[in-house]
Amino acid sequence: MRSVGAATLAALLLAGCGPKALTLPADPVDRAATCGVVAAASARAATADIKAPLPFEAQGRILHYPLLAASEGERFETATANAVSKRMSALQDDITSGAWEALVPQCAAAYPLAGRLDVKLPSDDFDAELGCDEMGKFLSQALQAQEVQYAGPLGEYRDLERKFDTILGPGLRSRVGKELKPQLELRAKAMAATVKLGSPVAVMRQCVERFG
Repeated sequence: MRSVGAATLAALLLAGCGPKALTLPADPVDRAATCGVVAAASARAATADIKAPLPFEAQGRILHYPLLAASEGERFETATANAVSKRMSALQDDITSGAWEALVPQCAAAYPLAGRLDVKLPSDDFDAELGCDEMGKFLSQALQAQEVQYAGPLGEYRDLERKFDTILGPGLRSRVGKELKPQLELRAKAMAATVKLGSPVAVMRQCVERFG
């Protein structure tokens, strides 16, 4: 058996000490959570002051992954979005301690809608309003703990929510009747469709411009 030279052995040992290579998991919840963590790491790496809040647009990009995972079907599945968010916290250390940069193109390929900015709301006012209402509520709740940092856009979303509270009722009743269950189902379908339009922040920007 041919002996391994000292230089070759040292090179092999050093190669094994670097950050571990990462690939996207097959599980849909873990896959979305992984890409959410990668989006957060990318945003943090691009921030000069590591203690500063992330840009609001970056928060929207991070949140888009649980939203997309929850909208793979025709309706938005809140339980799936919550599961992805929890997995993001659990996976964060393992991912950021590895070569997470290699996952950036993998996430782009797996989620082509993530971060898409050229969004267009439905032409029908009621469909657009319902989707805007659902998306605004989700973002407001998800970022509630950071209200101080993002008071401007979150305030606009809540202003829209109050406006929609007074005008969406008749449309819901005319479409699906007075019962709560079919109204919630229609809202879940509107949310899934809105998630697939593109970046949540870009979507809400269009909502505020059109209905604010």
